[in-house]
Amino acid sequence: MKQRVLVGMSGGVDSSVSAWLLCEQGYAVEGLFMKNWEQDDRDGYCAAESDLADARAVCNQLHIPLHEANFSEAYWDRVFVHFLNEYEAGRTPNPDVLCNREIKFSAFLEKAVELGADYIATGHYAKVRHTEQGSLLCKAKDREKDQTYFLHAIEQDALAKSLFPIGAYTKPEIRAFARELGLVTHAKKDSTGICFIGERRFRDFLKEFILARPGDIQSTQGEWLGRHDGLMFYTLGQRQGLKIGGRRGSNDAPWYVVGKETATNTLVVAQGNDHPMLYVNGLMCGPIHWLSGRAPEFPLTLHARTRYRQQEEPCVVSPPMGEQHCVQFASPQRAVTPGQYVVFYDKNTCLGGAVIESVIP
Repeated sequence: MKQRVLVGMSGGVDSSVSAWLLCEQGYAVEGLFMKNWEQDDRDGYCAAESDLADARAVCNQLHIPLHEANFSEAYWDRVFVHFLNEYEAGRTPNPDVLCNREIKFSAFLEKAVELGADYIATGHYAKVRHTEQGSLLCKAKDREKDQTYFLHAIEQDALAKSLFPIGAYTKPEIRAFARELGLVTHAKKDSTGICFIGERRFRDFLKEFILARPGDIQSTQGEWLGRHDGLMFYTLGQRQGLKIGGRRGSNDAPWYVVGKETATNTLVVAQGNDHPMLYVNGLMCGPIHWLSGRAPEFPLTLHARTRYRQQEEPCVVSPPMGEQHCVQFASPQRAVTPGQYVVFYDKNTCLGGAVIESVIP
Protein backbone atom coordinates (compact mmCIF):
# COMPACT_ATOMS: atom_id res chain seq x y z
CA MET A 1 0.00 0.00 0.00
CA LYS A 2 1.36 3.40 -0.99
CA GLN A 3 2.30 5.87 1.73
CA ARG A 4 0.09 8.95 1.69
CA VAL A 5 1.58 12.44 1.60
CA LEU A 6 -0.31 15.70 2.04
CA VAL A 7 1.49 18.51 0.21
CA GLY A 8 1.05 22.13 1.23
CA MET A 9 0.00 23.71 -2.08
CA SER A 10 0.64 27.46 -2.02
CA GLY A 11 -0.11 28.13 -5.68
CA GLY A 12 3.60 28.67 -6.38
CA VAL A 13 6.08 26.79 -8.52
CA ASP A 14 7.99 25.19 -5.62
CA SER A 15 5.00 23.42 -4.07
CA SER A 16 3.74 22.50 -7.56
CA VAL A 17 6.96 20.67 -8.43
CA SER A 18 7.11 19.17 -4.93
CA ALA A 19 3.77 17.47 -5.57
CA TRP A 20 4.94 16.18 -8.97
CA LEU A 21 8.21 14.82 -7.57
CA LEU A 22 6.35 12.91 -4.87
CA CYS A 23 4.01 11.42 -7.47
CA GLU A 24 7.08 10.31 -9.43
CA GLN A 25 8.52 8.75 -6.26
CA GLY A 26 5.47 6.53 -5.87
CA TYR A 27 3.60 8.23 -3.04
CA ALA A 28 -0.16 8.63 -2.93
CA VAL A 29 -0.22 12.41 -3.11
CA GLU A 30 -2.93 14.85 -2.08
CA GLY A 31 -2.72 18.62 -1.85
CA LEU A 32 -3.90 21.05 0.80
CA PHE A 33 -4.29 24.79 0.34
CA MET A 34 -4.08 26.61 3.66
CA LYS A 35 -5.56 30.05 4.12
CA ASN A 36 -3.73 31.83 6.93
CA TRP A 37 -4.94 35.41 6.53
CA GLU A 38 -8.34 36.92 5.79
CA GLN A 39 -8.25 40.22 7.66
CA ASP A 40 -8.36 42.33 4.50
CA ASP A 41 -9.17 40.04 1.57
CA ARG A 42 -11.82 42.50 0.38
CA ASP A 43 -9.16 45.18 -0.13
CA GLY A 44 -7.21 43.02 -2.55
CA TYR A 45 -3.99 42.88 -0.55
CA CYS A 46 -4.09 39.14 0.05
CA ALA A 47 -3.54 36.98 -3.04
CA ALA A 48 -5.24 33.92 -1.55
CA GLU A 49 -7.97 33.72 -4.20
CA SER A 50 -5.61 33.70 -7.18
CA ASP A 51 -3.17 31.40 -5.35
CA LEU A 52 -5.99 28.93 -4.68
CA ALA A 53 -6.94 29.01 -8.36
CA ASP A 54 -3.33 28.20 -9.32
CA ALA A 55 -3.16 25.40 -6.74
CA ARG A 56 -6.39 23.92 -8.12
CA ALA A 57 -5.08 24.10 -11.68
CA VAL A 58 -1.83 22.30 -10.77
CA CYS A 59 -3.65 19.58 -8.82
CA ASN A 60 -5.94 19.05 -11.81
CA GLN A 61 -2.90 18.76 -14.08
CA LEU A 62 -1.32 16.21 -11.74
CA HIS A 63 -4.64 14.38 -11.18
CA ILE A 64 -4.48 14.68 -7.40
CA PRO A 65 -7.20 15.89 -5.00
CA LEU A 66 -6.95 19.27 -3.31
CA HIS A 67 -8.22 19.95 0.20
CA GLU A 68 -8.67 23.38 1.75
CA ALA A 69 -8.17 24.50 5.35
CA ASN A 70 -8.57 27.87 7.03
CA PHE A 71 -5.93 28.43 9.71
CA SER A 72 -6.43 32.20 9.91
CA GLU A 73 -7.64 32.16 13.52
CA ALA A 74 -4.66 30.06 14.64
CA TYR A 75 -2.34 32.32 12.64
CA TRP A 76 -3.72 35.43 14.32
CA ASP A 77 -3.46 33.97 17.83
CA ARG A 78 -0.14 32.13 17.51
CA VAL A 79 1.82 34.26 15.04
CA PHE A 80 0.37 37.70 14.37
CA VAL A 81 -0.27 38.78 17.98
CA HIS A 82 3.38 38.00 18.78
CA PHE A 83 4.44 39.95 15.67
CA LEU A 84 2.58 43.05 16.88
CA ASN A 85 3.81 42.72 20.47
CA GLU A 86 7.43 42.56 19.33
CA TYR A 87 7.12 45.68 17.17
CA GLU A 88 5.42 47.54 20.02
CA ALA A 89 8.40 46.60 22.21
CA GLY A 90 10.80 48.14 19.67
CA ARG A 91 12.12 44.81 18.39
CA THR A 92 12.18 43.34 14.87
CA PRO A 93 10.39 39.96 14.74
CA ASN A 94 10.50 37.27 12.06
CA PRO A 95 6.97 35.91 11.54
CA ASP A 96 8.11 33.27 9.02
CA VAL A 97 9.83 31.26 11.76
CA LEU A 98 6.70 31.26 13.94
CA CYS A 99 4.45 30.51 10.96
CA ASN A 100 6.46 27.41 10.18
CA ARG A 101 6.47 26.20 13.78
CA GLU A 102 2.87 27.02 14.67
CA ILE A 103 1.01 26.65 11.37
CA LYS A 104 2.81 24.78 8.58
CA PHE A 105 4.36 22.15 10.85
CA SER A 106 1.70 22.07 13.56
CA ALA A 107 -1.82 22.99 12.45
CA PHE A 108 -1.13 21.63 8.95
CA LEU A 109 0.34 18.42 10.39
CA GLU A 110 -2.72 17.96 12.62
CA LYS A 111 -4.95 18.31 9.56
CA ALA A 112 -2.81 15.79 7.66
CA VAL A 113 -3.16 13.24 10.47
CA GLU A 114 -6.92 13.86 10.48
CA LEU A 115 -6.97 13.10 6.73
CA GLY A 116 -4.97 9.89 7.22
CA ALA A 117 -1.66 11.03 5.71
CA ASP A 118 1.64 9.40 6.67
CA TYR A 119 3.73 12.49 5.85
CA ILE A 120 3.42 16.16 5.07
CA ALA A 121 5.50 17.91 2.41
CA THR A 122 6.18 21.54 1.56
CA GLY A 123 8.04 23.51 -1.10
CA HIS A 124 10.82 24.60 1.26
CA TYR A 125 14.42 24.48 0.11
CA ALA A 126 15.80 22.09 2.73
CA LYS A 127 16.58 18.41 3.20
CA VAL A 128 15.61 15.99 5.94
CA ARG A 129 17.50 12.84 6.88
CA HIS A 130 15.48 10.27 8.81
CA THR A 131 17.67 8.10 11.07
CA GLU A 132 17.10 5.71 13.98
CA GLN A 133 18.35 8.43 16.34
CA GLY A 134 15.94 11.02 14.95
CA SER A 135 15.40 13.26 11.94
CA LEU A 136 18.03 15.79 10.86
CA LEU A 137 17.33 19.10 9.10
CA CYS A 138 20.00 19.67 6.44
CA LYS A 139 20.82 22.44 3.99
CA ALA A 140 19.37 22.39 0.49
CA LYS A 141 21.45 21.81 -2.62
CA ASP A 142 20.70 25.41 -3.67
CA ARG A 143 22.53 27.31 -0.93
CA GLU A 144 21.19 30.66 -2.18
CA LYS A 145 17.64 29.42 -1.60
CA ASP A 146 18.30 27.31 1.52
CA GLN A 147 15.49 27.90 4.04
CA THR A 148 16.73 25.96 7.06
CA TYR A 149 17.05 29.31 8.90
CA PHE A 150 13.24 29.61 8.85
CA LEU A 151 12.68 25.95 9.77
CA HIS A 152 14.92 25.72 12.83
CA ALA A 153 12.09 26.05 15.37
CA ILE A 154 9.87 23.14 14.31
CA GLU A 155 9.47 20.16 16.63
CA GLN A 156 11.28 16.85 16.17
CA ASP A 157 7.94 15.01 15.89
CA ALA A 158 6.96 17.29 13.00
CA LEU A 159 10.34 16.96 11.29
CA ALA A 160 10.03 13.17 11.46
CA LYS A 161 6.78 13.42 9.47
CA SER A 162 8.11 15.94 6.91
CA LEU A 163 9.43 15.67 3.36
CA PHE A 164 11.15 18.41 1.36
CA PRO A 165 11.18 17.11 -2.23
CA ILE A 166 12.83 20.13 -3.89
CA GLY A 167 15.76 20.30 -1.48
CA ALA A 168 17.83 18.12 -3.80
CA TYR A 169 17.49 20.60 -6.70
CA THR A 170 18.35 24.18 -7.57
CA LYS A 171 15.72 26.81 -8.30
CA PRO A 172 16.53 26.86 -12.05
CA GLU A 173 16.07 23.07 -12.11
CA ILE A 174 12.68 23.41 -10.39
CA ARG A 175 11.52 26.00 -12.92
CA ALA A 176 12.77 23.78 -15.76
CA PHE A 177 10.72 20.84 -14.42
CA ALA A 178 7.62 23.03 -14.20
CA ARG A 179 8.15 24.41 -17.70
CA GLU A 180 8.65 20.95 -19.23
CA LEU A 181 5.53 19.66 -17.47
CA GLY A 182 3.51 22.65 -18.63
CA LEU A 183 2.45 23.53 -15.09
CA VAL A 184 0.52 26.80 -14.94
CA THR A 185 2.86 28.06 -12.21
CA HIS A 186 6.11 27.57 -14.17
CA ALA A 187 6.71 31.32 -14.70
CA LYS A 188 5.01 32.62 -11.55
CA LYS A 189 7.13 35.07 -9.57
CA ASP A 190 8.44 34.00 -6.18
CA SER A 191 6.63 35.52 -3.23
CA THR A 192 8.78 37.90 -1.20
CA GLY A 193 8.34 39.80 2.03
CA ILE A 194 5.76 39.12 4.72
CA CYS A 195 2.78 37.25 3.28
CA PHE A 196 -0.02 39.16 5.05
CA ILE A 197 1.30 42.59 4.02
CA GLY A 198 1.13 41.93 0.28
CA GLU A 199 1.91 44.84 -2.02
CA ARG A 200 1.19 47.69 0.41
CA ARG A 201 3.82 49.74 2.22
CA PHE A 202 5.02 48.17 5.46
CA ARG A 203 4.51 51.42 7.38
CA ASP A 204 0.92 51.76 6.23
CA PHE A 205 0.20 48.20 7.32
CA LEU A 206 1.74 48.57 10.80
CA LYS A 207 -0.16 51.80 11.42
CA GLU A 208 -3.43 49.89 11.04
CA PHE A 209 -2.62 47.95 14.21
CA ILE A 210 -0.08 49.93 16.26
CA LEU A 211 -0.14 53.60 17.26
CA ALA A 212 3.03 55.25 15.93
CA ARG A 213 4.89 57.37 18.49
CA PRO A 214 7.21 59.90 16.80
CA GLY A 215 10.33 60.87 18.72
CA ASP A 216 13.83 62.28 18.55
CA ILE A 217 16.75 61.11 16.44
CA GLN A 218 20.10 61.54 18.16
CA SER A 219 23.71 60.86 17.27
CA THR A 220 25.82 58.58 19.45
CA GLN A 221 27.16 61.79 21.06
CA GLY A 222 23.63 62.90 22.00
CA GLU A 223 23.30 65.55 19.28
CA TRP A 224 19.71 66.14 18.13
CA LEU A 225 19.40 65.37 14.40
CA GLY A 226 15.67 65.32 13.71
CA ARG A 227 12.47 63.38 14.34
CA HIS A 228 11.57 59.79 13.62
CA ASP A 229 8.09 58.49 12.75
CA GLY A 230 8.03 55.73 15.38
CA LEU A 231 10.66 53.23 16.55
CA MET A 232 8.69 50.34 15.05
CA PHE A 233 9.51 51.57 11.54
CA TYR A 234 13.28 51.19 11.93
CA THR A 235 15.71 48.32 12.33
CA LEU A 236 19.38 48.15 13.24
CA GLY A 237 21.66 48.84 10.28
CA GLN A 238 18.90 50.69 8.37
CA ARG A 239 19.98 53.59 6.17
CA GLN A 240 16.88 54.51 4.19
CA GLY A 241 14.13 56.79 5.47
CA LEU A 242 16.04 58.65 8.19
CA LYS A 243 15.60 62.06 6.50
CA ILE A 244 18.78 63.48 8.00
CA GLY A 245 20.12 66.20 5.74
CA GLY A 246 23.65 67.55 5.42
CA ARG A 247 24.99 69.20 8.56
CA ARG A 248 27.52 72.00 8.88
CA GLY A 249 30.88 70.67 10.04
CA SER A 250 29.84 67.08 9.34
CA ASN A 251 31.10 64.80 6.58
CA ASP A 252 28.83 63.43 3.86
CA ALA A 253 28.86 59.80 5.06
CA PRO A 254 25.36 58.28 5.28
CA TRP A 255 23.64 57.76 8.62
CA TYR A 256 22.67 54.32 9.96
CA VAL A 257 20.46 53.16 12.81
CA VAL A 258 22.69 51.81 15.61
CA GLY A 259 20.23 51.69 18.51
CA LYS A 260 16.73 52.21 19.89
CA GLU A 261 16.18 53.66 23.35
CA THR A 262 12.64 52.57 24.10
CA ALA A 263 12.53 54.27 27.52
CA THR A 264 12.92 57.71 25.90
CA ASN A 265 11.55 56.75 22.45
CA THR A 266 14.85 57.83 20.89
CA LEU A 267 16.40 56.54 17.67
CA VAL A 268 20.21 56.50 17.82
CA VAL A 269 22.19 56.87 14.58
CA ALA A 270 25.81 57.03 13.51
CA GLN A 271 27.64 57.91 10.31
CA GLY A 272 29.41 55.40 8.11
CA ASN A 273 28.72 51.86 6.92
CA ASP A 274 31.53 50.55 9.13
CA HIS A 275 30.84 52.54 12.30
CA PRO A 276 31.94 50.50 15.36
CA MET A 277 28.46 50.66 16.91
CA LEU A 278 27.09 48.66 13.97
CA TYR A 279 29.23 45.71 15.08
CA VAL A 280 29.04 43.40 18.10
CA ASN A 281 31.20 40.57 19.40
CA GLY A 282 28.38 38.47 20.75
CA LEU A 283 24.77 38.22 21.81
CA MET A 284 22.47 36.90 24.48
CA CYS A 285 19.71 34.62 23.24
CA GLY A 286 16.69 33.02 24.85
CA PRO A 287 16.25 29.29 25.46
CA ILE A 288 17.63 27.36 22.49
CA HIS A 289 15.27 25.07 20.61
CA TRP A 290 17.30 22.01 19.60
CA LEU A 291 15.76 20.18 16.65
CA SER A 292 16.92 16.86 18.09
CA GLY A 293 14.84 17.51 21.18
CA ARG A 294 17.96 17.09 23.33
CA ALA A 295 20.37 19.77 24.58
CA PRO A 296 24.03 18.93 23.86
CA GLU A 297 26.91 19.40 26.28
CA PHE A 298 28.24 22.94 26.68
CA PRO A 299 30.25 24.91 25.80
CA LEU A 300 29.70 24.31 22.09
CA THR A 301 31.83 25.42 19.16
CA LEU A 302 29.48 25.82 16.19
CA HIS A 303 28.63 28.12 13.30
CA ALA A 304 25.67 30.50 13.38
CA ARG A 305 23.57 32.86 11.30
CA THR A 306 21.83 35.90 12.73
CA ARG A 307 19.83 36.57 9.56
CA TYR A 308 18.68 34.76 6.42
CA ARG A 309 21.26 34.14 3.69
CA GLN A 310 24.11 35.23 5.92
CA GLN A 311 27.33 33.26 5.75
CA GLU A 312 27.60 31.12 8.90
CA GLU A 313 30.09 32.51 11.38
CA PRO A 314 32.16 30.55 13.95
CA CYS A 315 30.90 30.96 17.50
CA VAL A 316 31.02 29.53 21.01
CA VAL A 317 27.73 28.90 22.82
CA SER A 318 27.90 29.00 26.62
CA PRO A 319 25.95 26.87 29.10
CA PRO A 320 22.58 28.41 30.05
CA MET A 321 22.63 31.32 32.47
CA GLY A 322 19.11 31.25 33.79
CA GLU A 323 16.90 31.46 30.71
CA GLN A 324 19.61 32.72 28.36
CA HIS A 325 22.79 31.67 26.57
CA CYS A 326 25.80 33.78 25.67
CA VAL A 327 27.01 33.42 22.07
CA GLN A 328 30.49 34.79 21.33
CA PHE A 329 31.62 35.16 17.71
CA ALA A 330 35.13 34.70 16.38
CA SER A 331 34.88 38.06 14.59
CA PRO A 332 32.59 41.13 14.97
CA GLN A 333 29.11 40.80 13.45
CA ARG A 334 27.17 43.62 11.79
CA ALA A 335 23.63 44.73 12.63
CA VAL A 336 22.68 41.87 14.96
CA THR A 337 19.03 42.60 15.77
CA PRO A 338 17.05 41.71 18.92
CA GLY A 339 13.83 39.93 18.00
CA GLN A 340 15.45 38.09 15.10
CA TYR A 341 16.89 34.58 15.46
CA VAL A 342 20.34 33.12 15.88
CA VAL A 343 20.42 29.73 14.18
CA PHE A 344 23.15 27.15 14.77
CA TYR A 345 24.80 24.78 12.29
CA ASP A 346 27.22 21.89 12.35
CA LYS A 347 28.49 21.77 8.76
CA ASN A 348 25.39 21.02 6.63
CA THR A 349 23.07 20.23 9.54
CA CYS A 350 20.83 22.83 11.17
CA LEU A 351 20.81 22.14 14.91
CA GLY A 352 18.29 24.71 16.14
CA GLY A 353 18.15 28.31 17.27
CA ALA A 354 16.80 30.96 19.61
CA VAL A 355 15.48 34.52 19.73
CA ILE A 356 18.18 37.20 20.02
CA GLU A 357 17.48 39.08 23.26
CA SER A 358 20.37 41.56 23.40
CA VAL A 359 23.83 42.19 21.97
CA ILE A 360 27.32 42.20 23.50
CA PRO A 361 29.52 45.07 22.20
